[in-house]
Amino acid sequence: MSETVAIQNETLNNLLNDLQLQDHEPSVNMEALANAAPRYIKDLKINVSNALNNTQYLNKKEALLLGLAVAINEKFDLLKESFTSQAKEEGAGEAEIAEITAIVSLMNTNNVFYRFRHFMQKDFYNNQPAGIKMSVMMNPLLGKEFFELVSLVISAINGCEMCVSSHEQSVLQHGSSEARIFEAVKAGAIIKGLITALS
Repeated sequence: MSETVAIQNETLNNLLNDLQLQDHEPSVNMEALANAAPRYIKDLKINVSNALNNTQYLNKKEALLLGLAVAINEKFDLLKESFTSQAKEEGAGEAEIAEITAIVSLMNTNNVFYRFRHFMQKDFYNNQPAGIKMSVMMNPLLGKEFFELVSLVISAINGCEMCVSSHEQSVLQHGSSEARIFEAVKAGAIIKGLITALS
């Protein structure tokens, strides 16, 4: 094995270890990246580490719960298990983990519904009551600001302009900052990219 290949494999193994996926057989995509585009594996490792460990405006538990939300949204079980385990190590309880699932489910409902309204721009659709029960939003265990922040990240990933705008305003109204929003959305984007490479 050449020194270059050894370094490439070490970088890939370190990334998988950081994600607690050391027993996971790398996907065809990851193997191809490691062999043909090793610089990207290095970039990916740095980006993921920064998103989860080197955040200025998110604590470790919040970063992991955001990662979990993206993994649930993208239906990627390996990272769901990893982020659940790591979030629990950072103090997340079962009810908080379940609330992340509830947020993602609700945002998938709302993102489809409000994208439809936005696309159609018809008074009839806009004037009808949504009729979607959302009591989980009233008094979330994770706090209203973080609930809205996760909702914003998932809405950004799902591409719902109305929901992104609404949740961004709500996060700010609950005392957050644009810097925290920026960091959270960037972390969500990085995890989404990670899932593409791992799949």
